[in-house]
Amino acid sequence: MATFADLGRVEAVRQLFEGTGYSPFGEPLFHMTKAGDAATTAAVTMLEGIDFDLVYFPLKHLGYKAVIAVTGELYAVLACPETLTVRLGISSKLDFEQTGELWGGIVAAAKEHGYKSLGLELQPSKTGLCISLAAGGRCGGQTCGARPKAQSKDLVCISGSLGAAYLGQRVLESEKQNFDRGSLQQDRIEKYKMLVGAYLKPEMAAGILNQLEDAEICPSFGYFINRGLADAVLRLRRDSGLGVKVYADKIPFEGGSFELGKEMDIDPVSAAMNGGDDFRLLFTIPILQMEKFRHDFQTFDIIGHLAQPEAGAVLVTPEGLEMPVSAQGWPAETKGE
Repeated sequence: MATFADLGRVEAVRQLFEGTGYSPFGEPLFHMTKAGDAATTAAVTMLEGIDFDLVYFPLKHLGYKAVIAVTGELYAVLACPETLTVRLGISSKLDFEQTGELWGGIVAAAKEHGYKSLGLELQPSKTGLCISLAAGGRCGGQTCGARPKAQSKDLVCISGSLGAAYLGQRVLESEKQNFDRGSLQQDRIEKYKMLVGAYLKPEMAAGILNQLEDAEICPSFGYFINRGLADAVLRLRRDSGLGVKVYADKIPFEGGSFELGKEMDIDPVSAAMNGGDDFRLLFTIPILQMEKFRHDFQTFDIIGHLAQPEAGAVLVTPEGLEMPVSAQGWPAETKGE
């Protein structure tokens, strides 16, 4: 079996690119943008022991998820993915074959989301696996510079269920010792496979920007939900200067969320608001386009609306109580109180 020591860095990169359809040593891809187009970038770093645990995380899924993590940031600002540069810090725990599994997931996601150029750098790491990605994209057509001004009553829409990734991770963490011992309770993983899958391999529709273009719908704001809904809501309030009302009974949940929540004493609404890694898109849509949006974007859910600034950022309970939204990392004065 080939090793990094046998191959060397350059040959290792060449072999990893074999059969991918991408060139390992080609010139960086630059496009002459058309009038009205704008370039944008996004970057993500994932660290072993903080962002993922290799005890239970399949390497191919991890590579795929890393690409989704950076691609979602582009989609949120309505940018089409074009270039992706990957830097892997490889620890002594991973051999060349395992690195190939990780790379296979990266390539699969890059192809799925239409990246035209893919680059790779390899370097050693003394502190565990490190995955760093930088993505470039382009905004064009109606999605560039034509966003409508946000107004009170604009709809807050999200692209799928929330809280599932956090709950799925809790299942995996509760089984971590069994992974180590080889005595995994497979029936429990199977029972909550949709939640576990939401954490290990989040999916994102590759055609969302074309769908918006075809429907002639341009969101006033867009965010990538990766630190919980509360964080995205607070960013929306800050950037729009308006209030935001989200309704707890409108938040979509994956099947099994409430059963697992009861089993582990976790409130699924709290998981949706404050959990991470859901990898959903949040768009604000003019209320006059509500019926068209509902018809053309049936995978999205309308969970709230913008409001007058004095409303703040609030979660409305089924009983009608308005609870100020707070999120980790936000100072008290921006919590919507």
